[in-house]
Amino acid sequence: MPELTEDASFRHEDWYGEEIVDRHFVRCSFQEIDLTEATTRGAVFTECSFGGVRFNASRHVDSAFTRCVFTRCVLFEAEFTGCKLVGSTFTECELRPLRVEGGDWSFVALSRADLRGVRLNGVRMREVDLSAADLTGGVLTNADLSGGHFSGARLTRCDLRGSDLSAVDPTTVQRAGAIINPEQALVLARTLGFELR
Repeated sequence: MPELTEDASFRHEDWYGEEIVDRHFVRCSFQEIDLTEATTRGAVFTECSFGGVRFNASRHVDSAFTRCVFTRCVLFEAEFTGCKLVGSTFTECELRPLRVEGGDWSFVALSRADLRGVRLNGVRMREVDLSAADLTGGVLTNADLSGGHFSGARLTRCDLRGSDLSAVDPTTVQRAGAIINPEQALVLARTLGFELR
């Protein structure tokens, strides 16, 4: 069974290069922790708060950060593979260049996030909040974005191929140079009220 830690508080600790494997943290607080080049594998964080945590060049595989709050965290060159972040919130975080492969990021709040050049592929992101987020030059491919919120988002030169764009209103986003495939173009045409024959 995973090692369980509940309602603990960690402050100003150096976890540089740590390997966090098969551990479960519930309602824990992590403040000003250095997780640079750390690795999590099979770790679970439930309703935890992260403030000023440095995730630089960290690697996360098959881990879960559900209903967590990230505030002023730095995720420079962080990678998430097959991870679950359902219901988590990012506020005033440095998220680039972030790389995400697979996993479930549904109901994640990324409103106003700077996601320029970020790469997200094959991610389930149902009802994600990307309102006013900047994805200029980013990659958001093969993602389930159904029910998402995109008002005011910048999708300029963003590669969106293979993603579900049924929730995107092209009139409310910046879209110059965004890359889509023909099937997605039909979806957006219908959204704009065109009748295809």
